[in-house]
Amino acid sequence: MASFGTAALTALLLAAAPVPAAAHESSRTAHEPSHTAHVWLSSPGGTYRLTDAGTVAFGKATDTSTPTIVVDPNREFQTMTGFGASITDSSAAVLYRFDSDARSAVMADLFGRDRINFLRQPIGASDFTDEPAYTYDDVPAGQTDYMLRRFSIAHDKAQILPLLREAARRNPELEIMGTPWSPPAWMKTNGSLIGGRLIDSPAIYRAYAAYLLKFVQAYQKEGVRVDYLSVQNEPQNRAPSGYPGMDLPSWQAAKVIEQLGPMLRVNHLDTKILGYDHNWSEHPNDAANTPPDEVADIDHYPQELLESPAARWIAGTAYHCYYGDPSAMTALHNEFPRSDIYFTECSGSQSGDPANTFSDTLKWHARNLIIGNTRNWAKTVVNWNLALDETNGPHTGGCGTCTGVVTVDQAGNVTRNAEYYTLGHLARFVRPGATRVASTSFGTTGWNGQVMDVAFVNPDGSTVLVAHNENDNPQAVAVRFGDRQFSYTLPGGALATFVWRGHSDDRPIAPTGWTATASVASPADVPANAVDDDASTRFSTGAGQEPGQYLQIDLGKVQRIGRIVFDTGASTGDYPRGYTITASTDGTTWGPMRSVGAGQFATGDLRGHPVRYVRLTLTAASGSWWSVADVRAYR
Repeated sequence: MASFGTAALTALLLAAAPVPAAAHESSRTAHEPSHTAHVWLSSPGGTYRLTDAGTVAFGKATDTSTPTIVVDPNREFQTMTGFGASITDSSAAVLYRFDSDARSAVMADLFGRDRINFLRQPIGASDFTDEPAYTYDDVPAGQTDYMLRRFSIAHDKAQILPLLREAARRNPELEIMGTPWSPPAWMKTNGSLIGGRLIDSPAIYRAYAAYLLKFVQAYQKEGVRVDYLSVQNEPQNRAPSGYPGMDLPSWQAAKVIEQLGPMLRVNHLDTKILGYDHNWSEHPNDAANTPPDEVADIDHYPQELLESPAARWIAGTAYHCYYGDPSAMTALHNEFPRSDIYFTECSGSQSGDPANTFSDTLKWHARNLIIGNTRNWAKTVVNWNLALDETNGPHTGGCGTCTGVVTVDQAGNVTRNAEYYTLGHLARFVRPGATRVASTSFGTTGWNGQVMDVAFVNPDGSTVLVAHNENDNPQAVAVRFGDRQFSYTLPGGALATFVWRGHSDDRPIAPTGWTATASVASPADVPANAVDDDASTRFSTGAGQEPGQYLQIDLGKVQRIGRIVFDTGASTGDYPRGYTITASTDGTTWGPMRSVGAGQFATGDLRGHPVRYVRLTLTAASGSWWSVADVRAYR
C-alpha cells in the first residue's frame, strides 16, 4: 500500500482556500469589544471556505424593512454535546496511507482545539470496511460462544485505536459513541452478518449485552473512553446491500437494553444508551417490509422504546438523515421532553455532476444538519466517514457515492470537502456545554429561499449565530440582540457564523401561564410567547385584514410591563397595516397604550403600568393576512 509523506503534508496545508489560522478563534472572539460581531463565511462556489470576514458593528436597535433575526438568550433549549464524524475502518485505512508525520498533520487539522469533538465508531465492520466483514467474536459456522471467550478487539489495535487515542489527545473534549452494524453471526437467525435478526432467546439477549459491555471495557483498557452506545445501527433496514446489518424491532431492542443497562451500572460505567439510531422517518421500503405483527414500529420506533420498561436505561434517541425531516425530532421531544436527542449520522453524497458536489452538499447540510438539526433539539451533529479516497471508498457494498469530511487521493493530496466547512461552522465556535437559545428564523429545511439560522450561548458567555442564505442571490438581514442591532448582507447560498460577546440588556418576562384569544384565527390555537423551533406562524387571520380584528394576550396575573412586542417572525409580509394596542387589569376596562413600530414588529409601550390583558386591534383593511409568530413582554 502506498505511503504518503511530506508531499502530502504540504498538500494538506495548501489544499482549498484559507481556513481560520488558529484553533483559538472563538476564544479570541469572546474577548472582543461587545460593539462588534466577528464573521466567518463559506460559500457554495468555494470563494469563502470558513474565511475570516472581519467584524460588523452593532448599533442601536431600530425597526427596519429588512427581515430581523431576534436572538433571545433568555429562552433556552438543549445543551450541546459535540460535532463530528466516524473513523470507520475505511477512514483509518485511508489515513494510514500517510507516514506518521503527515498523518499527524491531518489529525491536527481535524481534531485540534475547537474542532471535531464527537466520533461515532462502528463496533465491528460496517459497509465502510477495507477488508471482509468482521465482529469481535467470530467463530466457525455452527459454533457459539455464549461466554465470549473468543472476544477480541485485536483488529482495531493496528489503526483505529491509535487514531482514536490521538484524536482524544489533540482534543480532550472528544466524546465517543459505539454502534454495532451486526452482532456476531452466531447470535442471529440466519447465521450471517448480513440481514437476519437477533435470535429470540434470553441467553442471546444476555450474550449480546455482554458483548457490548466487553467492547466498552476493552476500549477503556486501551485508553479510549466510550461515552455512548446504541444497540443497532439502522434497526429497520431489513435488507442491507451486501454489508453487515440486522432487523432489530423495538421489542427486541428493549430486551437487549434491559440487560445492558444493569451490566453497565454494576461495572461502574457511565456510558449512556441511545435508542433507535435510524432516520427521521421510516423509509417507505423499510416500512413495506415490516412484519405484520410489528407495524406499531412504523414511524413510531423511538416512541415504542421510550414507552417500554427499557426506557429507564435510555438516555436519548439517535437519528439519521436519509429519510424524513428534522422536525421529527421536535415531535419526539414534545412527547418525551426529558429524553435527549442526538443526531448521529449523515453522509455527504456525490452529485450527478461531480462539479456540483461541494455546492449541493454545503447547501443541503447547512439547511438540514447544521441548522435544521440543532433547531430541532439535536445535541450533536455527526457526519459519516471522516476520510475516504477519491473513489468514495474503500467500501463493501452499500453506498458508492458517499463522500467523507476529507478526501485523500492516490497522490496523497487532501481535499477538504463541504462537510469539513459545514461542521466547522459549529465545531469551531459552539463549545460543548453551549445552550441553544431562541432566534427568529425565516428559512425552512425544505427550502423557501429565505435566511435560516440558529443561535447559541457558550459557557464563557459569548453568543454564536449560524445563518444560511438559502437563495442564490445575496440577501440582507438584521440581527437584534437586546437593544443592539447590526445588518449584514449574506452572499448567495452562503453559510455564516457570527460571534459576539456581551449580555442582552432586555429583561423578559417568562410566559408562564399566558394564554391568548383572537377574534379570528387559523389555526385555532394561539399560544403566546411559545415560539416553536422553526419560528413558524402561531397566529394568522387566514384571510385579509379587517378593522376590529384583534389578538388578546392574558398574562395570567396583573404585573408591571415595560413593553410588549408582537413579532410576525418569518411571515414578514403579514404585518398589521394599522393597529392600536390597549391594556387592562380586569379584561373589562381598557386603556390605550403608545404604539410604536411597523412591519415585522408591532410594539406597545406600557411604561411599567400594571396590566394583565393586552390587546392588539387592527385599524386598517388589507388584502394581506395578519400573522404573529411570537409575543414577547419585557419589564
